[in-house]
Amino acid sequence: MNEEDKEEVEEKEYDIEDCEKNSHNKEFFDQAINDKATWVIAYADDDIKADKELILKCAKIDGQVLYYASENLRDDKDVVLAAVSQKPLIVKYASRRLRADIDVAKATLEHALKDRYFSEIKSYLEPEVYENEEIKKILNPEE
Repeated sequence: MNEEDKEEVEEKEYDIEDCEKNSHNKEFFDQAINDKATWVIAYADDDIKADKELILKCAKIDGQVLYYASENLRDDKDVVLAAVSQKPLIVKYASRRLRADIDVAKATLEHALKDRYFSEIKSYLEPEVYENEEIKKILNPEE
């Protein structure tokens, strides 16, 4: 194994103390997300949790970030779509407006069909989405 391969295999370690010390440092969190250490967002300051670019990047790797995202980003369709594509259950933290959005509902349900929490996931979407024909086709493909 050459040095380049070793670098890819080795994951950078992050600890809570470093996260807390860097809670305001966007570059720190950006590097952590690049290193797939998405959990560090839990220790970020509110301005980091409101940074769309950073949160969207993180959501594409780990949908759980929606839990930590600012209220505005929980109402941002791009962020929510990325998050539910990775973790459909996280739709429960999306804004009520987006839980009623057909695109969000489709993405959530398409990614949740084989999820063991499927019935729970369905309960987080707003009832009106189930009247949509596309949603009905996702839920009842044989009809």
